Amino acid sequence: MGGLHAPVRSSNSSHQSSFTSRLLLLLTALPLTLAAFAFVLQWRGGLNDPATRWPTDMQKFPGMQGTSPLSTHVHLGTSSASDCVEILGRSSSPSFPYYRGWKFDISSDLRPKICITTSTSAGLEQILPWIYYHKVIGVGAFFLFVEGQAATSNVSAILQAIPGVKVIFRTKELEEKQAKSRIWNETWLASFFFKPCNYELFVKQSLNMEMAILIARDAGMDWIIHLDTDELIHPAGAQEYSLRQLLSEIPSNIDLVIFPNYESSVERDDIKDPFSEVSMFKKNYDHLPKETYFGLYKEATRGNPNYFLTYGNGKSVARVQDHLRPNGAHRWHNYMKTPNEIKLDEAAVLHYTYSKFSDLTSRRDRCGCKPTKEDVKRCFMLEFDRSAFIIASTATEDEMLRWYREHIVWSDKALNLKLLKKGVLTRIYGPMAIIQGLRESGVFISAIASARPSSKEKPLSSTEQNPKRSNSTVAPRSGANGSVSLPSIKRHSISISEATARKVLGVDDDSLLLAVPPLSPPGLDEDDLHLWT
Repeated sequence: MGGLHAPVRSSNSSHQSSFTSRLLLLLTALPLTLAAFAFVLQWRGGLNDPATRWPTDMQKFPGMQGTSPLSTHVHLGTSSASDCVEILGRSSSPSFPYYRGWKFDISSDLRPKICITTSTSAGLEQILPWIYYHKVIGVGAFFLFVEGQAATSNVSAILQAIPGVKVIFRTKELEEKQAKSRIWNETWLASFFFKPCNYELFVKQSLNMEMAILIARDAGMDWIIHLDTDELIHPAGAQEYSLRQLLSEIPSNIDLVIFPNYESSVERDDIKDPFSEVSMFKKNYDHLPKETYFGLYKEATRGNPNYFLTYGNGKSVARVQDHLRPNGAHRWHNYMKTPNEIKLDEAAVLHYTYSKFSDLTSRRDRCGCKPTKEDVKRCFMLEFDRSAFIIASTATEDEMLRWYREHIVWSDKALNLKLLKKGVLTRIYGPMAIIQGLRESGVFISAIASARPSSKEKPLSSTEQNPKRSNSTVAPRSGANGSVSLPSIKRHSISISEATARKVLGVDDDSLLLAVPPLSPPGLDEDDLHLWT
């Protein structure tokens, strides 16, 4: 009986081995076959690129609201039109498609609501990337006090067509209202009154900020920041690259949030679009160990008057609330209390200062001071601005370029690498990537093409024709009304009730702190040099 069963077991074993071999062959051949099939389809064009599902001339991404095709002819009617289109136009390289035609007009109840106010005379090539970048990181409203090129009919019409943007012209109505501001009866800004150039701009910015506070309250904003159009917020430290996310995490008892500023460190003298071409920045003193800052101070300044070329005291974001007031272009304050403020450890304002060679002459052309050491002191607050103005006013083009390369351009790669390793310099690519993506996707060209110039609102003719005039903040001029209904600003002194309230709260009248001007970072005394070297 035992001899009869042996062949059966042998037959079963042979059958199982054959089945296993076939199964392994199938499992091996199937993936290879599918891979080969997919390769053939892709090679023949049988698979669609997901980017092609959103053609710009047919379908619309949410928020586009009927924007014009990107091929629409653009005519700005200015001498700089070709440069503007070159900077704002589409690239021939592949782009992220989902920005195309998107006007970022997404009405939502997302909190907090953030607004930016600025005083600008820049052109579209600077303002459009500045606006849309901040839209991407969560800013919902922009209050633009415009003069010069920004106030021309073609440029202002394009700005007014952007959702969330309010354009305020420097009109007779505006100047009359600002002439009645209570600021003129207070002492905190008095040392800047009736002086030319940067001092005049500083007063004008403060008056515009005062008006922007009222506009922000009417619009239901939660936070307000004053930012120049050569500055970008870098919301590092948040879970997302989002200013809204960053401010949503601020405790409710905090009134002011200080963003230390980083300064652009250009590596070429032919920069045309700083937002897209500059990635290296010098860190703020507040974001560096003291040993690093002072130990590398001389190498970081490279013979310039200070660690930063211009200001080093950052900008602040204020919670919109009762009795808020500006405290100069860099800070906010409150008439009724001492605000609680914090300084961020990672986030920063990126300041693209003197990032283009043409910035030397453009700053010179906005000021009518004499190019002497004595006269520039009454026109400019910072030493580097004074030196740059004198060079731009007295030197030849070649001499200016040599000076620019020596004092501004970071061409020493060995020094750059050393300071990058030590943390004094840093690379930041976020803004560059966002703005390049917006440009390549045609957002800027779409904004220009979809706008229609309007001649209804015009700025003061004197503002546009004579940018060097002084004391324009107090001298009303003739002109048409602006595009925004201007709130009333009272000039009369503080009421008895407010003064009594401050005494009850223990707030002295002397607590009306003097306006915070642009300040240079801490310097290094020669006597202390041995401590850090």
